[in-house]
Amino acid sequence: MKRTRIAALALATAAAALTPALVEASAAEGTSYLQDPAGGEKTMKTQWTKDEMHKLEAQFRFHPGVQYKTVAAPGPAGAPEWETKKADPKTLAWQPKFEFAWSVSDSTLVKKAVTTKNGKQPITLYAVVRRADGTKAAEITSDSKSRPATGRATVGGDKRIACDTGEYTVEWSATRSGYGTLGGSLRWDSSCEQYRTAFSDNNGRH
Repeated sequence: MKRTRIAALALATAAAALTPALVEASAAEGTSYLQDPAGGEKTMKTQWTKDEMHKLEAQFRFHPGVQYKTVAAPGPAGAPEWETKKADPKTLAWQPKFEFAWSVSDSTLVKKAVTTKNGKQPITLYAVVRRADGTKAAEITSDSKSRPATGRATVGGDKRIACDTGEYTVEWSATRSGYGTLGGSLRWDSSCEQYRTAFSDNNGRH
């Protein structure tokens, strides 16, 4: 009975090692994000309403999010039975995430002077990744009527984008009902060469 259990455990372990696992590359392996407007965490685009009593601020970060699968590989020389996981460059692909920051302020006495940031806000976050021909490669909309007056949120995309398929345009917007819309665009190159180089440098071992 004991031998049967050990054999079953060994078989399950070997099967798990051979099953490709989806891994997300860390920020250290490449560019972590692109930001609009460029700058630090507090760098925002700003817009006042026509009566100069209400202000909307927003910032956008595009996280390309490279993912890949791993496969089993022999262990180091002298101990090949100790299997490791090896990145499979053929499975590299992008799965973007979209990060938004916003702030809604209201003047209480003097235009563009004294402001407050209170209550829940109806804010819609939107982003789209467009190919060179203008078609959509990925798109997200996050609509909420109860966001904090100042906040930050990351919205995950559900579309994978193939590596090395050219340059894309990422468009984004943050809309506060009754206050207006802020947005912009940035360019993104889908090349995965830096990741392939990293895998080659360390033999893809993880």
